[in-house]
Amino acid sequence: MQLPETFDALILEANKLELYRKLIKQINKDFLYANIDLDFDDEIPPTSLKLILHETIYKLIQEKFADYLNLLYIIDVSEEKIKQLDGNDTLQLAENVAFLILVREWQKVWFRQQYS
Repeated sequence: MQLPETFDALILEANKLELYRKLIKQINKDFLYANIDLDFDDEIPPTSLKLILHETIYKLIQEKFADYLNLLYIIDVSEEKIKQLDGNDTLQLAENVAFLILVREWQKVWFRQQYS
C-alpha cells in the first residue's frame, strides 16, 4: 500500500475507491472512543473535514494535552512519526498531526476494504 503524501492525494484516493464515507465513520468512531466531542457528518466536504480536524487537534494540544495523547494512542498514530515533527510552531504541528491521523485512519479503512 502506497500511503498518500498530501491531504488532496488522500481524499482523491478515498473518493476513487468510494471509501470517503467509511473514512469519516472511522474517524468518528475513534474520536468517540477517545471521549472527544467531534462527530463529522457523512457528507462533510473534504476542506471542512481538514479545517475542523486541524482546529480540534490544535485545541487539544493547547488545552487538553492528556486527551490529545489518548487520541493518538487510540488511533494508533506512530510515535516515531510524531517525534519527527517540529513542535516549535503549535499551529503547524496540529496541521501535521491532523494529517497523520487522517493517514492512519485511511490505512484502517483501506485494509478493512481489501481484506474483508
